[in-house]
Amino acid sequence: MAAAKLILLWTGLLWLLEVVDHMTGHALDSFGIVPRQQGELVDVVPAAFMHFGFGHLVANTVPLLVLGFLAALRGTGRFLAVAFTIILVSGLGVWLVAPDGSNTAGASGLIFGLFGYLLVRGFVDRRITDVALGGVVAVLYGSILWGVLPTDGGISWQGHLFGLIGGIMAAFVTSTGRSSGGGKPAWH
Repeated sequence: MAAAKLILLWTGLLWLLEVVDHMTGHALDSFGIVPRQQGELVDVVPAAFMHFGFGHLVANTVPLLVLGFLAALRGTGRFLAVAFTIILVSGLGVWLVAPDGSNTAGASGLIFGLFGYLLVRGFVDRRITDVALGGVVAVLYGSILWGVLPTDGGISWQGHLFGLIGGIMAAFVTSTGRSSGGGKPAWH
């Protein structure tokens, strides 16, 4: 199944990069986002693939596998567009509002984005099965919404919040629910 292969490859890449980071004395940590420095804009995308240690990566692995797989079921091309939108919105949000001197990296912005995407995709595409899937995702992962609040200085609530926003935006940008004929399609 293409969705499973894609998300396993994606997650495998994250693990490979963390192994390389560990073996090089954390040289890849420099690809994190340091806010409001123009030269750091090039790190907006790579930062989503880097982690600050194996514990950080372990915490992101299962939610990424589950939410990524569910999001990729609508097609790998659409998933890549969704993921790219989320990564850009999350990374640019971090770059704009994270505290001075911070360095932000990790897949959690993507995870929050996939969560938001799966919550609203069914309503945007007018697919009752995706609305039901969004309900299941809300029950299983709804508690992650606490992560968008500035409660822990060591966690990028900015990346989480902007990832969530990016996921909702991605649902609209990649929508397949409305036909070009202008009418509202029936729920299917």
